[in-house]
Amino acid sequence: MMFSRDRILTTHVGSLPRSETLSDLLIRREVGERYDAAQFDAEMENAVRHVVAKQKEAGIDIGNDGEQQRVGFQTYVPARMSGFAGESKRRRGREFEEFPDLVRYLTHRFPHVSKQQNAPEARAELHYHDISAIAAEIARFKRVAAEGRPFTEMFMTAPSPGIIASTMLNAFYPSQADYLAAIAREMKNEYRAIADAGLILQIDAPDLAMDRTMFYRDQSDAEFAKTCELHVATINRGIEGIPRERVRLHICYGNWEGPHIHDIALEKILPALYQAKVGALSIEFSNPRHAHEYAALKRVPFPKDMILIPGVVETTSNFVEHPEVVARRIEEAVAAVGDRERVIASSDCGFGTFTRREWVIEPVVWLKLKSIRDGADIASARLWGKKSAA
Repeated sequence: MMFSRDRILTTHVGSLPRSETLSDLLIRREVGERYDAAQFDAEMENAVRHVVAKQKEAGIDIGNDGEQQRVGFQTYVPARMSGFAGESKRRRGREFEEFPDLVRYLTHRFPHVSKQQNAPEARAELHYHDISAIAAEIARFKRVAAEGRPFTEMFMTAPSPGIIASTMLNAFYPSQADYLAAIAREMKNEYRAIADAGLILQIDAPDLAMDRTMFYRDQSDAEFAKTCELHVATINRGIEGIPRERVRLHICYGNWEGPHIHDIALEKILPALYQAKVGALSIEFSNPRHAHEYAALKRVPFPKDMILIPGVVETTSNFVEHPEVVARRIEEAVAAVGDRERVIASSDCGFGTFTRREWVIEPVVWLKLKSIRDGADIASARLWGKKSAA
């Protein structure tokens, strides 16, 4: 894991907007329709090349492939395992029931999205086919990223066992704990492939925050905190053998524009998050519902052996944060951690978590990433006492 040695490094959470052509092909593949495989391969090549170039232009230090090769950040998994079939009936968040206008608004805005509430369910023993699909993703990204100015470091995402379990529901295993264990056992193949390729592994875990209002909405906050401990232990099982400094964990409250009034307070889940055997925690801090929660890192002190990757730009709004706003957020993160070297500036979440559900128009995404870089330069100049950032 890279430290911000002489300046604040920059990254983002992972997903970036996809083109209309690629989106159409990804959805066709997901639902089993016929598509031109050669065209699909060419579109993925172009897409990865495009987003890699845009990240470099924006000044991102730690980049990835933008998840261009996946239909959704976690819903691609059934294509890589046997045991899934049928259709899940995933629970919606509380606010979607309390605010039917929100559901109508989202349906109108995103009428043709990839599977989210209706992904397959587990109906038999899970078995990860082989690593050919993830190996192809890695190979394409590394080849493209090697062209021109290199990234300081590179990462690739993979979903946590918990978010897989609460998206592709269990209809086979005797308990949720058994299901989680099976997912961790099989996803270990993908986690290991990413790490073995020399990339930082990012585990995407909305289950550790968002699922308080969805899958685990009937639990109390205290019960959910215990559930988070189980989910973190399952993550630890899945990443066992990978050096913790090569893993970062992203925690998400749900990347949608909504009230978020039922989100759990960060302070209540921090003890569980700190049990993760990872080198860094990626946490939303620009989400208007959670921008105040740096204080929680002081009440529940941030571990001295972890890097904080705070979201310093929001991902569901077309406002472009001023670099000075970004700089102040970075400085607040440094004050909360107490160490400038252990802060890496990022986005709150992804900009394309599901195909055809992009909240931010593509040109604004690149401006937001550039604002992260510009804000990091301002903060670096102040934190290191330089006239200009290195």
